[in-house]
Amino acid sequence: MNEMLPSWHDTPTKQAILDFVAAVTDESSSRYVPATERIAVFDNDGTLWCEKPVYIQMDFILRRLAAQAESDLALRARQPWQAAWNRDFAWFGDAMTQHYQGDDSALRVVLSGILALSDGQAVEQVESGARAFVDNERHPTLGLAYRNCVYQPMLELLRYLEGHGFSNYIVSGGGRDFMRGFSEDLYGVPRERVIGSTVAYRYVEDEHGGAIVQRADLDVINDGPDKAVQIWNVTGRRPILAAGNSNGDLAMLTFAGGPTLPALRLLVVHDDGEREFEYSAGAEKALDTTQSQGWTAVSIQRDWRQIFPG
Repeated sequence: MNEMLPSWHDTPTKQAILDFVAAVTDESSSRYVPATERIAVFDNDGTLWCEKPVYIQMDFILRRLAAQAESDLALRARQPWQAAWNRDFAWFGDAMTQHYQGDDSALRVVLSGILALSDGQAVEQVESGARAFVDNERHPTLGLAYRNCVYQPMLELLRYLEGHGFSNYIVSGGGRDFMRGFSEDLYGVPRERVIGSTVAYRYVEDEHGGAIVQRADLDVINDGPDKAVQIWNVTGRRPILAAGNSNGDLAMLTFAGGPTLPALRLLVVHDDGEREFEYSAGAEKALDTTQSQGWTAVSIQRDWRQIFPG
């Protein structure tokens, strides 16, 4: 057992993962699932990498909003440019917490700024910008390069599942084009298995064979029930393993397995204020459901020997 998932303590949580994978890959087991149906879905922010004090993509956006406010004084008095200019991570964090608690008023303000930034951007430009940001910028309080803010235990889980015939997907509320910029390099998840929020697009002719360009209109906010819908749209299957960390992941976790397939539902619990962050705001319903339904809670404090790589 020690050579499998080495960054996980030998707790009942780790054993639940090993037992589940053993059962669904054993052809003599009543829970056997053919490889074509071994779909695993993972939220990104707070599940695969750190999301506090601000989402990494939000920091990327915040810096671009601040650059606009640098050249336009009037924007410094308007949200979300004001919070971006002041590096007010708490304002953005509160907007997302309110969203997960059912109030989208502040989130709509954030989205207005994001859409303003998106208009006219070629998708390749978004991806290359995301890749450069994750590679070169640092977390504001941990001192780590953003690319090293991924969770080592979850990287090991991705590889472990892949080695047992699972197809791993990222299913996030974050922007799909942003995550495609680094998903394979960081997680070993190919770009076509990234499911995320999207804006509308248009085709623009150019001398290089044309470009797909973002428009300032929303297409899908991939959160809550839409996560389950998008999983079905992309894969045509129910996942048998789902991992998340917030109320926005509840539908995805519930959707796993369904009436005929076995399922393992993992909820990452942020309870380690010394090595990472300790918080539960925006995850209250998910925590209650995990307890009442007997899902598997992954305690960062108790279950993970190591949080970040190397």
